[in-house]
Amino acid sequence: MGKLGLIVTLCIIAIITVSNPLTEQYLMKLRSDAAVVSKQQDALYEMIESKAPEFEQPVYDAKIDPVWKSVPGYNGLQVDIKKSYDKMKPKGKFLKDKLVYKEIKPKVHLSDLPPAAIYRGHPEKPIVSFIINVAWGNEYLSDMLATLKKHNVLATFFLEGHWVKENPDLAKMIVEAGHEVGNHSFSHPNMKELPAAAVKEEIEKTNAVIEATTGKRIKWFAPPSGYYREEVVKIAAAMKLGTIMWSVDTIDWKKPTPDQLINRVMSKVHNGAFILMHPTESTEKALDQLILQIKNQGLELGTVSDNLSEDRIMLKNMKK
Repeated sequence: MGKLGLIVTLCIIAIITVSNPLTEQYLMKLRSDAAVVSKQQDALYEMIESKAPEFEQPVYDAKIDPVWKSVPGYNGLQVDIKKSYDKMKPKGKFLKDKLVYKEIKPKVHLSDLPPAAIYRGHPEKPIVSFIINVAWGNEYLSDMLATLKKHNVLATFFLEGHWVKENPDLAKMIVEAGHEVGNHSFSHPNMKELPAAAVKEEIEKTNAVIEATTGKRIKWFAPPSGYYREEVVKIAAAMKLGTIMWSVDTIDWKKPTPDQLINRVMSKVHNGAFILMHPTESTEKALDQLILQIKNQGLELGTVSDNLSEDRIMLKNMKK
């Protein structure tokens, strides 16, 4: 058979094949199956879109509160429809645990607010922070640091400048353990009554000695005994420091029993709490159980910076 004959034969076979009713039925079935799959996938996409609002969380801007002063913002939580769809597509059905989220940033941040003290984190964020003011109590620090390490908890230690100068090794130990450090003035004066120039000097000297000793730049300032006036907050802000207060007080300087201290804190603890404490015997003995009870409330423990971060704690939302 020549080339021409071969071409004619192939054409006849192709015509017969295409004209075959069985072939047409097969092709129609393929198109039908593809349409069903496409329709199912489209239905899944639409279901994710319709259910997404049930799992999303609003975004909160930072604001000045009449009671709590500066309140940080908190990221919103939004379902990523496309990524969620891609994860659910293999099984072709809606699965809550396959939802993919993205965080939505606030439009107003703490840094956008006028200078004001900060007493707590955002009330929707399930985290609390230990604020440990250190100007004395050296004998209890090592055990407290060991307990914090045991539970993988980081705290914020506000260090008095004079104390750092006298105890550089302890200051380094705190930083080397991964904890955050802040400014607690140099000589523990009443900042509310101190002249502006003296306030500035107290803060500057403390920043300098902490940085020289530990290598850490300071971003938070805690006025001794909580005494301040608005001018003090503005002076600190001009030096790039936020002024930190507290929302729960252990009153550990009154030497409560460990149970008394724990009961006091647990009766007042809340989302975003700043828990004030010192290196005292009461706190040292209560710290282990206090951490356990706080965690049992579904709260995380972190530094002041962790608490004030706009980043959302995802675990709580995943369980909803």
